[in-house]
Amino acid sequence: MIQNTPQADQFKEQLRESLERETLNSRALKIARHANVYTCGDQSEMVYFIESGQIKLLMLSSEGKECLLAIHSGGDIFGELCLSGLGARLETATAMKATTLKQIPCSQFFARLSRDSLYEGFVRYLAVRIADQQQVIANLVTVDSEQRLGQTLLQLARTMGKKDPRSIRIELRISHEELSEMVGTTRPRISLFMQRFHNLGLIETNKDRFLIIKETKLTDYLAQIA
Repeated sequence: MIQNTPQADQFKEQLRESLERETLNSRALKIARHANVYTCGDQSEMVYFIESGQIKLLMLSSEGKECLLAIHSGGDIFGELCLSGLGARLETATAMKATTLKQIPCSQFFARLSRDSLYEGFVRYLAVRIADQQQVIANLVTVDSEQRLGQTLLQLARTMGKKDPRSIRIELRISHEELSEMVGTTRPRISLFMQRFHNLGLIETNKDRFLIIKETKLTDYLAQIA
């Protein structure tokens, strides 16, 4: 998985501040847990900015299997593929918990990027997202399920976790079913690998059922089994 660079983190904060100004007087959308923001095939020219909560993006295969593309949280945008002019949505966006959003028409979004001189940073931001998706695809073909799970946990921790001195805490309850959608394997295999990671001290679960990732230990373990 691609790790965020300091420049990417700085741009994300700049974009967040810019979109907060842009949507200051816009009506907030309240999305209930498990409700869809949009579904595959919908026609929409809106980019969405997450004020709080979490959104997962899913695609369906021709056999009806779900593939979880990404999880986005507060400060992130999603739905930006509408900027390409493709028309219909290619994915479904679903709230993983109660979520508050602002929606921004494509033309207004482009105008805000121009006004705040954010075009170059936005291109870099999208390039990182594309690189990350390419690596996910490569891993599905070349890396076994246990390694993919470990890498997925590290990516979730690095993008939305809170750092402690020796670990990263993911304050989001992600089910084994959702992990199986991200990793591309069955839920029983995810449960088996998660138990192994627990037994090896690579991950823990606290009293709030949040996942704690021992980043260094898990990284070293994945290097050993590669």
